Amino acid sequence: MSRSARRITATLLASGALLGAAALPATADGWDHGHSRHAQRSAVVLGEIQYESPGRDNGSNRSLNAEWVTVTNTGRHSVNLRGWTLTDESRRSYTFDLRLAGRSSVRVHTGVGRDTRHDVYQDRRTYVWDSRDTATLRDNRGRKIDSESWGRHRDGGHRDGGYRDGGHRDGGHRGNR
Repeated sequence: MSRSARRITATLLASGALLGAAALPATADGWDHGHSRHAQRSAVVLGEIQYESPGRDNGSNRSLNAEWVTVTNTGRHSVNLRGWTLTDESRRSYTFDLRLAGRSSVRVHTGVGRDTRHDVYQDRRTYVWDSRDTATLRDNRGRKIDSESWGRHRDGGHRDGGYRDGGHRDGGHRGNR
């Protein structure tokens, strides 16, 4: 092969390698460039939250179960939540023992009840979620998966009816309803 043919071949091969590298997705290295955080996130997130039971806080089981936190699996595959925890700022904790199907949710109620695929119960006799609180979801290794705060900074400390619409994954403001 002539010297010029070798140069052309080498140039074409180098160009192909550069084009191939440029075509890889920006998150192929595991980092979300421009946001300085790891791109790999759990498909399981906190969703809607009903804190401070609506109506009179009379301590009845019905009133206790009217406050809840929704945990949602946004992925296609089921996730084993056994050993995962949902905790408030006072460190009151609920430990999961269920498998959450893909693209489904489970509502974690404060009071006593019979667990189903869509509703589980903390079996508590006192309220958990205050007007100023944070719900934190951790996996079975204690790693923080998601958290949602309300009652301070975002809404000026005013009651907003006791309802939070979580699920915004942009890391920014999470609006009230």
